[in-house]
Amino acid sequence: MSKYVAYVSCYTKKDDMYGISIYDVDLKNGRLKKKDQVKISNSSYVTISHNRKYLYSITDFGVESYKVCDNGLLENINMQSINGMRGCYLSTSYDDKFLFVAGYHDGKVTVLRLEENGSVGEITDEIFMKGMGSIAERNFHPHVTCVKMTRDDKFLLAADTGMDHVNVYSLDRVTGKLKLVDIIRSDQESAPRHIKFSKDGKYLYIVHELKCYIDVYSYANKGENYPEFEKIQRISTINDYHTSNTAASALNISADFKYVTSSNAGDNTAVVYKVNEDGTLDRKFCLPVSGDYPKDVALFPDDKHLVSLNHESDTMTFFTVDLEKGTMVMNGPELKIEKPNCIIFHKLS
Repeated sequence: MSKYVAYVSCYTKKDDMYGISIYDVDLKNGRLKKKDQVKISNSSYVTISHNRKYLYSITDFGVESYKVCDNGLLENINMQSINGMRGCYLSTSYDDKFLFVAGYHDGKVTVLRLEENGSVGEITDEIFMKGMGSIAERNFHPHVTCVKMTRDDKFLLAADTGMDHVNVYSLDRVTGKLKLVDIIRSDQESAPRHIKFSKDGKYLYIVHELKCYIDVYSYANKGENYPEFEKIQRISTINDYHTSNTAASALNISADFKYVTSSNAGDNTAVVYKVNEDGTLDRKFCLPVSGDYPKDVALFPDDKHLVSLNHESDTMTFFTVDLEKGTMVMNGPELKIEKPNCIIFHKLS
């Protein structure tokens, strides 16, 4: 059986600056066992390079890069400033030549060059979103919450919850500069939050935080500056009897790309969908996670277990799932962890 580790990012306190925890993954029982922890401040989000050699994390001071060792432990490489407020999301281009950072607080997309040794190099571009939203309490200015390349590595998508749209940029592979080529407009006050693509890259999934649904789009590259997105489905993340003041949070896709997972804060539920051949989604279940504010939920690599990162109750909860029958049963006690943000499973070589 393949061996895995899991990386969990967390917010930190002054007396506890370990913002990344590393766990051995018990696939048989669907549990995690603490292996190590990494000293880093307020790790809002982590990502692994597509060659699986390096891990990158948000920190108060910018971004940090780590070498992923054969046993799953992390060795620090370097830290680089993003010339702005702390980011909330990051990802790499599919050739691992560029790192993209989303800025919720300052509404900025930052592009940084990546070196062959995994270190983060200089900033190549900074894009400040512009506009005036509709809700003075929250959406009065841009909030970039996700940055993700299309799987053909041609266009960068940047979700803006404040402006209710996703900007689409072409990327100059030499200069690292972005050029706006399209805008995917969401419904007013829907707040597009996270983005995922199907395995073949032909379908795009966007979860909307405030209106609690996922929009599914087909995607085709029609030329250097001509991406084409067509909406083919809208599907809710919540039950008809959901709690008021519910907000959709996470969006993940399983290791085999057969399932999409999301979560709902307020309602405190996890939802799992099956991915059809035409890219559309069929909901398998939407069930409670036994925790408060599931900021991230993910299926284990075997699709037989699920973990929920409950940000406000400072726990991770674990479940055995049967995706054909649509059932989810808690499989043991909760695991305490301070303010968890996201989880990534990594297969050891």
